[in-house]
Amino acid sequence: MGRAQASGARGAGMPRTLSTSDMVTPGGLSLPPTEPADGEQAGQPLLDGAPSSASLDTLIQHLVPTADYYPEKAYIFTFLLSSRLFIEPRELLARVCHLCIEQQQLDKPELDKAQVRKFGPKLLQLLAEWTETFPRDFQEASAIGHLEDVVGRIAPCDEAYRKRMHQLLQALHQRLALLGQGPEGPGGADKPVSYRTKPQASIHRELLGVCSDPYTLAQQLTHVELPCFSDKTNNLEAYVKWFNRLCYLVATEICMPAKKKQRAQVIEFFIDVARECFNIGNFNSLMAIISGMNMSPVSRLKKTWAKVKTAKFFILEHQMDPTGNFCNYRTALRGAAHRSLTAHSSREKIVIPFFSLLIKDIYFLNEGCANRLPNGHVNFEKFLELAKQVGEFVTWKQADCPFEQNPSITHYLHTAPIFSEDGLYLASYESESPENQTEKERWKSLSTCSQMWSSSACGNEIYFAFCFCTQQNVRSILHTATASLIY
Repeated sequence: MGRAQASGARGAGMPRTLSTSDMVTPGGLSLPPTEPADGEQAGQPLLDGAPSSASLDTLIQHLVPTADYYPEKAYIFTFLLSSRLFIEPRELLARVCHLCIEQQQLDKPELDKAQVRKFGPKLLQLLAEWTETFPRDFQEASAIGHLEDVVGRIAPCDEAYRKRMHQLLQALHQRLALLGQGPEGPGGADKPVSYRTKPQASIHRELLGVCSDPYTLAQQLTHVELPCFSDKTNNLEAYVKWFNRLCYLVATEICMPAKKKQRAQVIEFFIDVARECFNIGNFNSLMAIISGMNMSPVSRLKKTWAKVKTAKFFILEHQMDPTGNFCNYRTALRGAAHRSLTAHSSREKIVIPFFSLLIKDIYFLNEGCANRLPNGHVNFEKFLELAKQVGEFVTWKQADCPFEQNPSITHYLHTAPIFSEDGLYLASYESESPENQTEKERWKSLSTCSQMWSSSACGNEIYFAFCFCTQQNVRSILHTATASLIY
C-alpha cells in the first residue's frame, strides 16, 4: 500500500475524501523513518513499516502531516481508535494542531505560501478523516475551536481552504445530529412482554402465522442485525440483548404449540431459517437460533425431536461447534469475508459475525497483551491487531441490506411475547411430562409459584458472553467502534 496523498501526484489540489470503509481496514503501513525520541532506539523492529512500539509522543508525531508526508489511512484509524486509552481525544486534537502550527511556522506574520499550499490539503484531509470516522471527538466547542484556529492560519494562502473547512463542519454537524437521533436498533423497539405460563391459543400469535417462508424470515433477521445502533441503545448491550431475545423467541415458538407434530414443524422451520442465515452470512442470527433450539426446555422434548428430520440441524451445529475455539465457524467466517471483498452484488457483501465471540476475542487480545511495554512505550503492534478486528466489523456493518423490509415481521420479532426461563420449563413440561425425579420436583415448584409474569428473559447461560466486555478500556473502544464509526 503506497502512502495516501504523498506530495507530487496531486500537487496543491484538494485530496480525495476517503469513505469510512476506506479508513477502517488496516493493511500494510509504510510510515517514513523518524528520528527516535528520547529513550527510543533507532532501527527498532518494525511492523509493515510502522513501529511495533513507540512512545506516545512519537506516535502522535506520526499522525501529523507535513508538506511531503501524509500518514497511511490504516495508521490513522488504528491510532485514533486506540489513543483514547492513553489520552483524551480533545487533548490529542490540541496537540496535533499545536504541532502543525509549530512545524509549519503558522504563527509567523509571513507564511511560506508554497510550503503551505503543499501542507494545507493534507491537513484538511486528516481533519476530514478524523471528523468522519470519529465525529463524537468533536462534540465539545473547544474541539471546533481548534479546527477553526489551525485552518484559519492557512486560509490566507488559499481561500479554498476556508470553503473546505465550512463543508467539513457542515458534514460534521450532520453526522452528530444523526448520531443523536439514531435509527431504531434491536433495543429500540417497544418493550416486549414475557409469558410466565402458556396463554390461550386465541391470545397468542405464532410466528408461522406471520411468516411461513424460511428465506423471508432470514432476510428480516438480517434487517434487524444490520442497522447501526445509536447512543440511546447502549450499543454493546443492544447486541447481546437482541441475541438473547432471539434465543428465547425461538424456544418460545417451539414450546408453545400443544401438539408435538406442530412443535416438530416449528423446529424444522427454524432449521431452514438457520440454514438460510448461514447462506446469507448472518452468523449472529444463526447462532442465536441454534442456541434457542439447544436450550434445555427445548432439547428435552424427545418425542417432538423424534418427528424432526435432524440431518440439516446437525450440519449447522457442526458449523457453529465451539470445539477448537470455534474453528469451523471461523473458517466459514473467513469464506464469507472473502466473498464480501470480491462481491458482485449487494447480497454477497453481507457478513454478520457472531457478536459475542467477537467481544470475547477482543477481550482476550486486550488481556493477553499489555498496553505499554516495560520501557513505557505504547504496544502499537497490539493495537494494529485490535484495529484489524474492529475495522473488519465496522466495514461489515456498513453494508446496505439488499432485502426489502417487511414491517409486520420485524415488528413481531421485536415485540412478540416470549417465555421467561421458568415459563419455558413449564411449557416444556406441559408439552411432554417430566421424566425423572429432578424434573418432577422442578415442575411442582414452578407450578406452585404465585408469580404470573416475569419481566426478565435473559438466561445466564446465554448472557455470560457480555461479561467479557466489562472492562472500561475494552468497552470504550467497542462503544466507539459500534457507535461513532458506523455513520
